[in-house]
Amino acid sequence: MQNKSSADVGVFGGSGFYNFLKIKEEIEVNTPYGMPSDKIIIGELEGLRVAFLPRHGKHHNIPPHKINYRANVFAMKKIGVKQIFAPCAAGSLQPHIKRGDFVIVDQFVDRTNCRNDTYYDGPHTTHISTAEPYCTDLRNIVIDAAKELGISYHPKGTVVVIQGPRFSTKSESIWYSNQGWEVINMTQYPEVALSRELQVCYVNISLITDYDTGLESFPDIKPVSSQEIIKILKENNDRLRGLLFKAVPKVPKTRKCICSNALDGAIIS
Repeated sequence: MQNKSSADVGVFGGSGFYNFLKIKEEIEVNTPYGMPSDKIIIGELEGLRVAFLPRHGKHHNIPPHKINYRANVFAMKKIGVKQIFAPCAAGSLQPHIKRGDFVIVDQFVDRTNCRNDTYYDGPHTTHISTAEPYCTDLRNIVIDAAKELGISYHPKGTVVVIQGPRFSTKSESIWYSNQGWEVINMTQYPEVALSRELQVCYVNISLITDYDTGLESFPDIKPVSSQEIIKILKENNDRLRGLLFKAVPKVPKTRKCICSNALDGAIIS
């Protein structure tokens, strides 16, 4: 019998996306790593219990470098979540990836520093593989949902994760763009890696809100601004919500992906 305060699927909300579900229950979850960003909202979607947690807090009071990522992911695991959908705002590093597009990323590059990014600080050394950091099964579900809804999307891409809270310099942005990376964000790491450490499936949906500053040399591309980001977010939240409503109910009941057994052979004793 399922515990009242348990959930099947988790959703981490990004900027301006705090009304994903009609609240059926709001719970406070403590963890060995402290408190998560806010209370967890639990609702129901086509028979699934879905847990929603705003990663920046309900009032967007936690900047990206101060988010307690370990507590957030652990709290989801603690209430039974096995699959996490993690939409976020992101910038484009390539001209063909436009404002309002969705990118279902398949790789990340970590450019953060001083973040608590593992649960395994000893006594046993644990090496988790992140060669394929995003759950392939969940990515395919999201891609199929985007096709069905006619949403402008890119089926793969690399997100470079910067420390924040400042935006990139032009030189940094040009460097990232020249590497061929598609997306830039401040919250994907260590969220995705921590999920893998707990054997939780994880998929990201990057909502492109702006072009990063290194693309200003292209015609009609303006520099990044907070005002423009908020504007694009508000215009596209309904599409993002529709995508989640379509994708979340399709999660597999039985997991056969690499996420489900990520610890096999990872612990050195």
